Amino acid sequence: MMLASHPAKRISFNRTIGDGDLVIVYERHDNMKAITVSEGSVLQNRFGVFKHSDWIGKPFGSKVISSKGGFVYLLAPTPELWTLVLSHRTQILYIADISFVIMYLEIDPGCLVLESGTGSGSLTTSLARAVAPIGHVYTFDFHEQRAASARDDFERTGLSSLISVGVRDIQGEGFPDEFIGLADSVFLDLPQPWLAIHSAAKMLKQDGTLCSFSPCVEQVQKSCDALQSCFTDIRTFEVLLRTYEVREEKMESIHGDSNGSNGSLPCKRRQCSDGNYVLSSHTSSVMARPCGEARGHTGYLTFARLKCSS
Repeated sequence: MMLASHPAKRISFNRTIGDGDLVIVYERHDNMKAITVSEGSVLQNRFGVFKHSDWIGKPFGSKVISSKGGFVYLLAPTPELWTLVLSHRTQILYIADISFVIMYLEIDPGCLVLESGTGSGSLTTSLARAVAPIGHVYTFDFHEQRAASARDDFERTGLSSLISVGVRDIQGEGFPDEFIGLADSVFLDLPQPWLAIHSAAKMLKQDGTLCSFSPCVEQVQKSCDALQSCFTDIRTFEVLLRTYEVREEKMESIHGDSNGSNGSLPCKRRQCSDGNYVLSSHTSSVMARPCGEARGHTGYLTFARLKCSS
């Protein structure tokens, strides 16, 4: 389970892997997969064969060895890791945008959050952790199959008690009247968010906050025009994240001509183009460099605060 509610209302992980638990199998930073542990099942990959039965009882974070000596790590399915391994039914929000959204919407334990649309559920899982253990996220998608798939994912990750998934066209129908004046925050990820802004305003408590995610600046402009009537403190951000990859690499050191090795490092004698000989040795060093594939623009985040009625 992604989250476990402690009896004393404190969030904690079940740190020991059990039969039926979801784990993130980590091969390397760009190769992870979500696996449901099942007694009698095996995982086969380039590192060998791994028996699920060997995983049961181990703490999350364990390094497990395959039949041929390869290894993987078994990680707890945090919202951050789930975002990296989930099925992309739609374009998703990534960690940089998600953390920014949660901070600017002022979401904390006990909040009631409305979201539309659900999509792949990347943001929804992080919203659930932020409102746990006594808050709730009500998320809506107009696509029935997508909503059903998201519901299955939340059940799989142990978040179904914190998330309710509804099928509804928020742009055309607005949010259900049962939430009028109850929501602490509203998040919109819609093609035409300006059509839902009036409904969102009715759902929010006094001083409630709204965020709209849009990939195009034209959508932002129309949304900001619609926000003017009921909202204040309107701001738009674009979050750009640059990731670095840290790895150990071998570096060659060149020494002057000598009859023997320099120090204790293993050396090779090489002849240069001028006929002279030099000694070369290899040392290991940890290097940090930008990742080859950098995610650029994902979208614009527009935030606003409901105007006081007095």
